Amino acid sequence: MTDAALSPPPAKPSAFHELEVLWVRHWTDRLFSFAIARPGDFRFRSGEFVMLGLPGEDGGKPILRAYSIASPGWDEQLEFLSIKVPDGPLTSRLQNIQPGDTVLMGKKPTGTLVLDALTGGERLWLIGTGTGLAPWLSVVRDPDTYARFGQVVVCHTVRNVADLTYRDFLTSGIHDDPLIGDEAKAQLTYYPTVTREPFETPGRITDRIKSGALFADLGLPAGFSPERDRVMLCGSMAMIKETAELLETFGMREGSNAEPGDYVLERAFVG
Repeated sequence: MTDAALSPPPAKPSAFHELEVLWVRHWTDRLFSFAIARPGDFRFRSGEFVMLGLPGEDGGKPILRAYSIASPGWDEQLEFLSIKVPDGPLTSRLQNIQPGDTVLMGKKPTGTLVLDALTGGERLWLIGTGTGLAPWLSVVRDPDTYARFGQVVVCHTVRNVADLTYRDFLTSGIHDDPLIGDEAKAQLTYYPTVTREPFETPGRITDRIKSGALFADLGLPAGFSPERDRVMLCGSMAMIKETAELLETFGMREGSNAEPGDYVLERAFVG
C-alpha cells in the first residue's frame, strides 16, 4: 500500500466565500446597510445580485437569500442594503452582525439590472421602492452609466421620510466621488417620493407617472419614449408589475442579458 492510498480525499471546495463584516449602519429600526471584504477573484457587473447569508444554527444548513450589491463593480468593498424582519429566518439574525463577524456569500453573481441588458438611449430611469434602491447605488457609481446615458434619474419611493436611505449621498455626497463625481453632478437627478407622510413629492411613483407629475417636476415631456428612455425596475412586486405594464403602453419592450431591450426588471425578486 502506498502513501497516496492512505491520503484523505481532497476537500470539496466550498460553495461560499466566508467574508469579514467591515462596517454596519442602522438607518432605522427597519433598515440597515453593511459592507464585507471583497474576495480578490470576485468579479461582477454593476447592478447584479448575489446569494448572501449566515451559517445555520447548531451546524444546520446555511440560510441564504438574494441581495443586490450596492457597490459599483470597481469597489474593493461589497456593500448591501437590507430590511429587518423580526421573525425572518435570515434578517432576524443578520441585523445583529458587527464588524469582524463572518457572513457567507455565493461565488456567482448574476442578474438583469445591468447596462448590458438595455439598448442605447438618452435617459436612464432607475425606479425602485424600499431596498430596491440597492442596485441603483451600484449603477450610479459606474463610469459606464454616464458614458452611455446623458441623463440618469433615480426614483426612490418609500413609506416614511426616514426610509429614504442614502438621500444625502444621492443629493450631494456623490458629487465628491473621485471617479464619477463631476459626471454625477452634471447628469444625475434624484427623485424621492413618500407615501405615508407629508413630503414635497408625495405618493407612489406609479401614480406620479400616470398623472404626469413626475415628468412635470423634472421639466420633461410627459411619458416614456422607446427612442429616448431606458428603464430599470426593482422593489415591490406591485410596483414592478404596474410600472412594467405602464411602460408597455408607451411601446417599450422588456430586455434581458440575451436580448437587450428598453426596460428591465429583476425576476429573481419578483417570484
